[in-house]
Amino acid sequence: MDQAVLVKKPEEILKKFFGYSEFRGDQKQIIQSILTKKDTIVLMPTGGGKSVCYQVPAMVFGGLTLVISPLISLMKDQVDALNANGISAAFLNSSQSQSEQRFISSQIQSGKIKLLYIAPERLYRGDYPLIDFLKTVNLSLVAIDEAHCVSQWGHDFRPEYLKIGELRKLFPQIPFIALTATADKLTRKDIADKLGLKTPQWFISSFDRSNITYRVTAKRDAMGKLLEFLDFHKKDSGVIYCLSRKNVEETASELQVRGMSALPYHAGLPREEREKNQELFIKDEVKIMVATIAFGMGIDKSNVRFVVHMNMPQNIEGYYQETGRAGRDGLPSDALLFYSGQDAITLGRMLDQGENQEFTHVMQDKLEKMKSFCQTKVCRRKFLLNYFGENHAGDCGNCDICFQKGNRQDMTIPSQMLLSTVARLGENFGIGYVILVLRGSKSAKVQEAHQSLSVYGIGKDRPESFWKDLGDKLLQEDYLAEAGAQFPTLKLTEFAWQKLKAKEKILLPMEESLSEVSSKPSTHHEELLDELKALRYSIAQKSGVPPYVVFADNSLLEMATYLPVDEASFLTISGVGQVKAQSYGDDFLKVVGEYVKKNNLTPHRKVQTQRAKPVRSSQSEALTLKLFNEGKNIYQIAEERGMTFNTVEEHLVNMVKKKEVDAEKFLSKDDILNIRLAYRRQGTHFLKPLKEQFGERYSYFQLKVALAEER
Repeated sequence: MDQAVLVKKPEEILKKFFGYSEFRGDQKQIIQSILTKKDTIVLMPTGGGKSVCYQVPAMVFGGLTLVISPLISLMKDQVDALNANGISAAFLNSSQSQSEQRFISSQIQSGKIKLLYIAPERLYRGDYPLIDFLKTVNLSLVAIDEAHCVSQWGHDFRPEYLKIGELRKLFPQIPFIALTATADKLTRKDIADKLGLKTPQWFISSFDRSNITYRVTAKRDAMGKLLEFLDFHKKDSGVIYCLSRKNVEETASELQVRGMSALPYHAGLPREEREKNQELFIKDEVKIMVATIAFGMGIDKSNVRFVVHMNMPQNIEGYYQETGRAGRDGLPSDALLFYSGQDAITLGRMLDQGENQEFTHVMQDKLEKMKSFCQTKVCRRKFLLNYFGENHAGDCGNCDICFQKGNRQDMTIPSQMLLSTVARLGENFGIGYVILVLRGSKSAKVQEAHQSLSVYGIGKDRPESFWKDLGDKLLQEDYLAEAGAQFPTLKLTEFAWQKLKAKEKILLPMEESLSEVSSKPSTHHEELLDELKALRYSIAQKSGVPPYVVFADNSLLEMATYLPVDEASFLTISGVGQVKAQSYGDDFLKVVGEYVKKNNLTPHRKVQTQRAKPVRSSQSEALTLKLFNEGKNIYQIAEERGMTFNTVEEHLVNMVKKKEVDAEKFLSKDDILNIRLAYRRQGTHFLKPLKEQFGERYSYFQLKVALAEER
């Protein structure tokens, strides 16, 4: 069959094999560009649906689609997912025996395989270069994934990608599509030039991943903050990135000691151990992967709920790509970065060791931009999008900077103490020494002359951690600047001098607790979702595939919301195509049916042409308030509404904040004053130290209620 003849409509393929009723964003236009045999370049964020852009045309065309991908793990994941959807796909790589490779080659020649995944070096290297074989088959389309790898200005340059330009010359009549999630202007130009694409059609989607909450926090007590953060994400999968192998081992070990499901991943581990750890993570048998950036480029795991960077990445492209591994299914996810000036210094020294001066200059500039992102006072999403040449109207409301707006606290007196100490020390010392003087340290490090200064010991009633956090905030807010690379010293900015002379108040955005990550009101049945996840895991184990290949989290979430009890309603769930309905429908419908019967529930019919819309927060809170005013307690409300206790508690805290409910419904006036006083003395914005101080006397919910109007 001539490959130009359309076998099926793209929309029919999308519904039948992928289980979606409509294309997202630019997908339809991109597919149309390919079907008219135009070279196409796609810049689309991770999780935006890049693979559909070439997988659907592959099913439309009559011949073979070649997919060039950098990592073996990505190939296997995508091939597993395609086969589960009823699409014939295979990969060729060095992990296979010669007989396996010969069998796949014969399947290709007989037209039984629609998509073939290979690494770029496979084209021209080895005893049997694939380029000769490709000349003998009916090639319809070539897709180049992670196309930024072709550019030396990209964050993951791979020299073997340069050979793809020769492939383009060999097949001038066949359309090529290049896809990437991250590329700045320099890299974009390289993609078109180095791959030899002919007047390509460009499709640049929004880089906005609105479901990801971005946070940057000072590295002080990083492990304590990390544990608080992970306590919120107990059930979730996540990746923690560290700068060195040693950091990876130490962090993974610390989490394991605390009973968490975590494993290390870095290039220093034996290959078998790396692959085993990765597979356990992909199959949800291990929740947390602690890794260097060697991990994750090819991970297609859709249910990663958080990504943590224990160190600052070298550039924004790398950071964006790594955080993009969270929330690929579109559900709310978190990106947390621990920042310290020392990280920037360390990375700068590493770059200085390079021999290529032009490359070093470009990379130093990228490092400065990354540092600016960590220190910015503007909405982090706006900063990221501007970096990639995209404007964002207004603030996003879903990053730490936005959360802190309107949440500034009067830190005038302690700030004046710290700034005065820096000034009295002649602006010749770093934060560590400044704090020694502030706290009246008896250390031999403190010079005798400085012990007679009026500022010596004025901050002794506050812990060292408080002064370090305050110093970070004053740096971020442009009251202080660091001078010098190897041993940075603190200087007061002109802005700080003006504030001090005018005796103006110093208001600083104090951090919200990392345990209070944003969560939207739940409209699904949590218990049913857990049952569906258990069933998915069981099926995945028997089939030898990752759980998300069976169904992604968003599909299970819809099932736990709309409660499908027959095949027709099951097929309206996103991600449920005909093949998966036939393979897994009976099992999932049985679990949903039993849950509906046991709880005497009425299934909701999902309207196929509309996307699932969560209940608006204000509407949902109003219903909780109505039940609360009727005299029902938190547990009764949660049971009646099919919500978790945490969600109901969050509603009540928000209503206390809005003065719709009196805090004294939950605590006595004395208790409220007691908690608030301890909170103000503490000087930080974290709940954990307060909980440790009061122990079992107050729950986290009671602490939040008491502080609702203060935070």
